[in-house]
Amino acid sequence: MNTSIVSPGRAGLILLLTGQMLPLIDTSITNVALDSITRSLQATATELELIVALYGVAFAVCLALGSKLGDNLGRRRLFMTGVAIFGLASLLCGMAGSVEQLLAARIVQGAGAALIVPQILATLHVTLKGTAHAKAISLFGGIGGIAFIVGQMGGGWLVSADIAGLGWRNAFFINVPICLVVLALSRRYVPETRRETASRIDWTGTALLAVMLCCLLFPMALGPQWHWSWPLKAALIALIPLAWLMVQNARSKERNGDHPLIPPRLMQLGSIRFGVLIAMLFFSVWSGFMFCMALTMQTGLGMAPWQSGNSFIALGVTYFVSAWFAPRLIARYSTSNILLIGLGIQIAGLLALIATFRLWGMQNTALTLAPATGLVGYGQALIVNSFYRIGMRDIQPDDAGAASAILSTLQQAALGLGPAIFGAILLHALQHHHGDYARAINVFLAVETGMMIALALATVWMRHRLSLPEVKRCQLAK
Repeated sequence: MNTSIVSPGRAGLILLLTGQMLPLIDTSITNVALDSITRSLQATATELELIVALYGVAFAVCLALGSKLGDNLGRRRLFMTGVAIFGLASLLCGMAGSVEQLLAARIVQGAGAALIVPQILATLHVTLKGTAHAKAISLFGGIGGIAFIVGQMGGGWLVSADIAGLGWRNAFFINVPICLVVLALSRRYVPETRRETASRIDWTGTALLAVMLCCLLFPMALGPQWHWSWPLKAALIALIPLAWLMVQNARSKERNGDHPLIPPRLMQLGSIRFGVLIAMLFFSVWSGFMFCMALTMQTGLGMAPWQSGNSFIALGVTYFVSAWFAPRLIARYSTSNILLIGLGIQIAGLLALIATFRLWGMQNTALTLAPATGLVGYGQALIVNSFYRIGMRDIQPDDAGAASAILSTLQQAALGLGPAIFGAILLHALQHHHGDYARAINVFLAVETGMMIALALATVWMRHRLSLPEVKRCQLAK
């Protein structure tokens, strides 16, 4: 299947994981820089939503494309191409003189990230076996917590330090030297792998997905500002025929033996459908949570970027610890049980956060927020670690790539849409509560809590399908 089975070694693994951290750190840094961007470019709250959301949407649209191109042209080549595009786009973000320029650069940056990420997991899967493979995958799963801490703390410091008077621009410029180092060393330390037989790219499906996400993103982001004018309503209505076209395109390609972006036969599996539900309910609200909390702490509570970044340290630390132990817990207690535990801890953290804002209001600090955000982070990691295991449970080895692409694409689409959808909820609550951020964020947190409760109920309903086979395997192993 591959032209090379050479192990990447320690240096190659570090380079691949560094490449993985770039998009993750960038998301955290951007959230920390929101208030500084507002003052510098006179950005509105809606434009801030788009600065975060367009990156995620571009990431989602290009993700499956990046995976197929890596299979066909070589994963190291696409990894390096993605790093180069990401670095150039980061430079353009830092040089942006207007919101429009920044939005355009963010789209390119998201496309670059989509070329990077699929190559990492595929390279680890192809080149590593046994214990080395297990350790690498654990690092791959836990790196999100490290990236989150680095992004929040490092981004907050970079913006607050205002080096050379560049302020928030340093949060993007910092990516450039990292990208250059990765590019300089990857050809030597990262092995090249590719499929022996090229896989076809579903260009029609990719284009339809892009149009659908835009028809959802822009009305959600611009609706409150444009008073839900008829073009926005028309865009939402257009989702129905576009979805029909996408289904027909996928069925047609599948009948002809091609590989559609989202294969209908895989969508018939209960595990995939439940994975889609997790993506829709959890990942959209997760990115919405990060955006709304960052906006509340910087604009509402008046925190400096470094203070806002430090407010998420507890979340990042508990996320990393939870992600590190999650695989062993899942092996012992089953995926569905760990998902329910994660949701329970997440709900407890959200309720604690609501109580914290009710108690401290606009006087909140990083210290008062830490207990609740720590619970949220611990629960989040358990949910994330359960996501792919649930979605991939019934997948045959030959369909692993296609199923992973479905779940990853929907995950990133949900992450991209979250800031626009839930940012709109926060802004509406702000108008209703006359600019009181403490009360407005609690409206959003209540909505998020309700969504997590709904996901927990759905998990209980699906539990007999998801956990019994795993429990039997665990018993046999004992």
